[in-house]
Amino acid sequence: MNLGNSLFHARKKRGLSQEEVAQKIGVSRQTISKWETNETIPDIYQSKKMAKLYNVSLDELIEFDVDLQEIEEMIEKSDDKINEKVNWTNAWGKKYPILLQYQSEVNTANYAFRITKMFDEIKDEYGYTKQDAMLVLKDILYNAYKSWNK
Repeated sequence: MNLGNSLFHARKKRGLSQEEVAQKIGVSRQTISKWETNETIPDIYQSKKMAKLYNVSLDELIEFDVDLQEIEEMIEKSDDKINEKVNWTNAWGKKYPILLQYQSEVNTANYAFRITKMFDEIKDEYGYTKQDAMLVLKDILYNAYKSWNK
């Protein structure tokens, strides 16, 4: 993402207009527009003022990732009833086709049995709910995967 988009999305996330930002940092609305369209760029002092106004670090402002922000907001707003309706395998399968094909190749019943035993061990040993045990096991698997890839 470019700097102009980062400035635009950070401003929008805070719910501020170009006029409000311009007034608060002492420039014209047109200047804010030029920064957001990459016609010009703010100097470091103006960038620091905007970062403070937008309640982000200067690094975050420069590298503002709207996709990550949107994903985090969607996760926070997600509803369990809606999540139950989503076929996550099909959704993720568009990006990772293996999710759509492994069921016919892998003995899933065998692995499901073994994984269920691990869920139960975590749940019983720590007094977690089934969902919490699943999340812990998912996190353990992910961290093992990261270590494996080093």
